Amino acid sequence: MDVSQTRFSGRGATLETAPIADPRLQPTPDYGTLGPGSDVAVSQPESSADPIRRPADPRRYAPVFAAAVGVLMAVLAGSVGSAHAAWSRFEDLFSSREVSPASAQDTRQLDRLRPQKQAEALLELAVGRRDGAVDQISSRVDRWQGKVQWTPQIATLTTAALNSNDMRVRVSGVEVELAAYGLAKNSASLDYLIRTSASSDHARKIWAFWALGLIANRGIGTNRVVQVLTGHLKDTDEDSRRWAVEGLALAGAAETIEPLLQTMHDDPSANVRERAACSLAESGMFTHEQRLSAVPRLCYVDDPSLDPQTHAWASQALSDITHQHFGNDANAWRNWYNSPKTD
Repeated sequence: MDVSQTRFSGRGATLETAPIADPRLQPTPDYGTLGPGSDVAVSQPESSADPIRRPADPRRYAPVFAAAVGVLMAVLAGSVGSAHAAWSRFEDLFSSREVSPASAQDTRQLDRLRPQKQAEALLELAVGRRDGAVDQISSRVDRWQGKVQWTPQIATLTTAALNSNDMRVRVSGVEVELAAYGLAKNSASLDYLIRTSASSDHARKIWAFWALGLIANRGIGTNRVVQVLTGHLKDTDEDSRRWAVEGLALAGAAETIEPLLQTMHDDPSANVRERAACSLAESGMFTHEQRLSAVPRLCYVDDPSLDPQTHAWASQALSDITHQHFGNDANAWRNWYNSPKTD
């Protein structure tokens, strides 16, 4: 389903157009992050959305300094061989931080990388469908809390992951994005996000909608999240309703299908209706079975109360879900859905 592309520019609510090679790629908010650090900065003032900066751990650089001292002492002692060996170790310390492994099975090389580089390397491998990458992310992601930052590279990789045809890769994208936002999968994060979703700061509010979808997808307060996001489908501003739709799609819960169907049918904004259609058809975190459950209600392709564009979106959504092509023939769609299926 071809949709217009927008990306968030920095930490404000301003949107800017950005060319994206794959027209299916959808934006990921890159502002309002909690940043690396503790699970949730509960005491952080609402007006501040900047990441929490923490001083570098001096222990990280201890091996580097030790190697440098070794080089110096070897030179002073006149031992060229020792100096050369020490310098080789010194170079290895730096190169090991920059060289990403070619395979997710190369755990030794992965362990040499900082958490930021681990997350980037493994998510890139996961997007490329490399064996073991998803499992490595799953086993390491909890250790990345407070150590992974939201960067343009992470933004690009999570966007690609969330648009993968492989649901396991999409889940990896959700996990890495939560880690980069500094959101632990617990009730403290949930409470923080629900409070932030009521913020008078529009940028923080719609970031919270997105993040609520992420955390609900991992089973944290799903019912509460669905209730909050569904309530915002009645907001007066179009942008809030659009990002409430995105959050519901990310949650991937069966109970979000109905509000998305209603939004696609009734929302006054064509942009919001389109996003609801895309969410039902291919984006978000729904399983194929969940999407299939929407088919009977999507058969309003000939509803005279709807405009031709919504008819077209409904038809496209039905085709994306079922891989059938009946256009605006509602009876044909219903007959297909009610007919016996063979595996």
